[in-house]
Amino acid sequence: MQIRQSKKLNHVAYDVRGPVLAEAMRLEAEGHQILRLNIGNPAPFGFEAPEDLLRDMIHQLPQAHGYSDAKGILPARRAVVQYHQGKGVTGLDVDDVWLGNGVSELISMSLQALLNDGDELLVPSPDYPLWTATTTLAGGRAVHYVCDESSGWLPDLADLEAKITDRTVGMVIINPNNPTGAVYPQQVLEGMIEIARRHDLMLLSDEIYDQILYDDAQHVATASLAPDLFCLTFNGLSKAYRVAGFRAGWMVVSGPKTQAADYLEGLQIMANLRLCANVPSQHVIATALGDGPRSITDLTLPGGRLMEQRDVTWEMLNQIDGVSCVKPTGALYCFPRLDRKAFPIEDDEAFVLDLLREQKVMVVHGRGFNWAAPDHFRIVTLPHAEVLKDAIGRIGEFLDSRRQR
Repeated sequence: MQIRQSKKLNHVAYDVRGPVLAEAMRLEAEGHQILRLNIGNPAPFGFEAPEDLLRDMIHQLPQAHGYSDAKGILPARRAVVQYHQGKGVTGLDVDDVWLGNGVSELISMSLQALLNDGDELLVPSPDYPLWTATTTLAGGRAVHYVCDESSGWLPDLADLEAKITDRTVGMVIINPNNPTGAVYPQQVLEGMIEIARRHDLMLLSDEIYDQILYDDAQHVATASLAPDLFCLTFNGLSKAYRVAGFRAGWMVVSGPKTQAADYLEGLQIMANLRLCANVPSQHVIATALGDGPRSITDLTLPGGRLMEQRDVTWEMLNQIDGVSCVKPTGALYCFPRLDRKAFPIEDDEAFVLDLLREQKVMVVHGRGFNWAAPDHFRIVTLPHAEVLKDAIGRIGEFLDSRRQR
């Protein structure tokens, strides 16, 4: 008997950990050293968790042996409420917070509870591909609205509204954006919210990078501008607190919750099915979100390591003939464009596989982020500046060998 994967996985992909990673692992098994610039995982690049988080987790371990409430422990949920109240979100209570094993689990839970077969969800292009994959797996259809590279990767509001149909149920906003690093100004968010308001759509706002900002960029919480709309806000500790392995994320429900009572019941069912989030990690959420300096700020200001690495990556990419890159103002990535006249690429996955094999540098191809054309790739800006200089130098050598003469 042949045992086959479910047809539910047709058209489901997550290329950040896809075939290119499999090839990188094969090369590493052969003894090659690979520069992995494919995933926003701070720990392997020397970013350590704040010591107070580690101390508090160790201290709380004797009280963290059992299951918690399906939504999560009360002190952590209260801290999440206070954090989002500080960002201008009103009408919140601890019952409006679900803790999860990272934002990824909560995205899956929220869409499984929401989507019927054929329902449509507006998702940015390029996107964080989990949104598209999970929408598909839940039986829905991701409809991609264009983010405009020529305007700093801001959403094209006309394109967004033109793609709404009678099957559209919600709008996903990823701000700061992965993979482009764009941080949306308030007026752009207000335009998106007004479209959602006109068409009676719910909002799903992915804000995991809200503290990783450069060049005086300011993050505005989507829910703070839309108290009259039902909104799910996703955030967590993985990036800003450098504890991706803790899997400590949360989802906050805001807006008119009475009209969503049936959906919230479905969310509770999904939360109950997985019992609870990782309990030891829940105990550090209140510590992380408490009063006091946030250590990520020192890394993103002038002289900080993250800003230096962002600058090195952006500047060196733009120095390569035939490559252009919009300067990111948030997150941990650059999303450069390849001039297809200089580099006539038809298959961008094959392109990054060739780069991996020849230069031992691993990046993710642009179509892995549901970008339509094979003319972009994403590079992570987490390595030390000297490592990035080496990696981008290798990318430049590879591109020179592929240049159309």
